[in-house]
Amino acid sequence: MSRYRERVPLVAAAVCPHPPLLVPEVAGAAAPELDDLRAACDAAVARLLSAGPDTVVLVGDGPETGWVPSPATGSLQPWGVDLAVPLSPGQPDRGAVLPLSLPLGAWLLARHEVRVPVAAVQVAADTAGAGLRDLAARVSERGTRVALLAMGDGTACRGEKAPGYHDPRAQAYDESVAAALAGADADALLDLDPALSAELRVAGRATWQVLAAAARAAGGDWRGDLLHHTAPYGVAYLVATWTRG
Repeated sequence: MSRYRERVPLVAAAVCPHPPLLVPEVAGAAAPELDDLRAACDAAVARLLSAGPDTVVLVGDGPETGWVPSPATGSLQPWGVDLAVPLSPGQPDRGAVLPLSLPLGAWLLARHEVRVPVAAVQVAADTAGAGLRDLAARVSERGTRVALLAMGDGTACRGEKAPGYHDPRAQAYDESVAAALAGADADALLDLDPALSAELRVAGRATWQVLAAAARAAGGDWRGDLLHHTAPYGVAYLVATWTRG
């Protein structure tokens, strides 16, 4: 038996994207355009919390790889809204500065009045292999029943108005990720090519692979459910949940 099977208490996971426009105050008049995405994210978080975790681990892309010390706060001021988002509800607005992915995740959790500790880890875009496996293994140190919320966008090359312009490889890439999330296929996620992901400006590759490595290390059967997959602004937004089968 793997030494991780006893140590990794992952009970549920969810995947959500992190566009700033997810927050209605940032989106302004365009907020209704993402109502379906917002609803899917809320459903995913609700399902995550229904597993009864004693800790939620929030994983998102950032400038470096490692755990974020608490207290920590992110700001949406660069996107035109003077809104500070602490990592944990009720925490003072101070401490370490969170990269965009993590305050968006904390904002989603706060909509559900999470009453368990929230830990956060940022993952640099070039993290792969042993670095990902190490992060996944350390999830076990955060509680006896851990839920993992992985924040990350798909490709940013879905159309001529996309941030990365149009790349004909983007749709197939996103569809492969959607299939892997729907099927709780950890192997498929772990096989994602870091170089291709970077070329397609994928923000979620490393965080999805932390999820996949954690699920594999936890053992058991997993059931996936894809709740949302669109690319309204040329960026793929995927929402999914993984629960124990």
